[in-house]
Amino acid sequence: MSAPTSPADLYRHSLRLLLDKDIPAWVDLWAEDGLMEFPFAPDGWPRRLEGRAAVAEYMRHYPDHIDLHDFPALLIHQTADPETIVVEMRGVGRLVETDAPFDMTYIAVVTVQDGHITSYRDYWNPLAVSEPGTDFTGSNR
Repeated sequence: MSAPTSPADLYRHSLRLLLDKDIPAWVDLWAEDGLMEFPFAPDGWPRRLEGRAAVAEYMRHYPDHIDLHDFPALLIHQTADPETIVVEMRGVGRLVETDAPFDMTYIAVVTVQDGHITSYRDYWNPLAVSEPGTDFTGSNR
């Protein structure tokens, strides 16, 4: 079966890969020069990851820190640009180190070209970070 190419289908597929903790396959969905941005990132957190390699490094330890269980209430909105979608969702699970619940609300603007993510702006809520220095991904901030 070939990989999905519509932005909505590719995004749904990406969420399944995150739930399966298949970070290498998730990273493979990215264009070589894909850009991931976090416009609301607090000081000390990355605001911009340029290229698939930077995204891979950022996500490398994600399953070691967050055990995702579900993405309830997923809404995918089409835009005037057929390659761009706006996503509203919640990610729920647990923080591996403390076994505390993880429940984060996201809005993302995602662009897909030629079956790969070229741009991902992740508007996660920095107020949800419960303690200074908490790092959900294990990445080098």
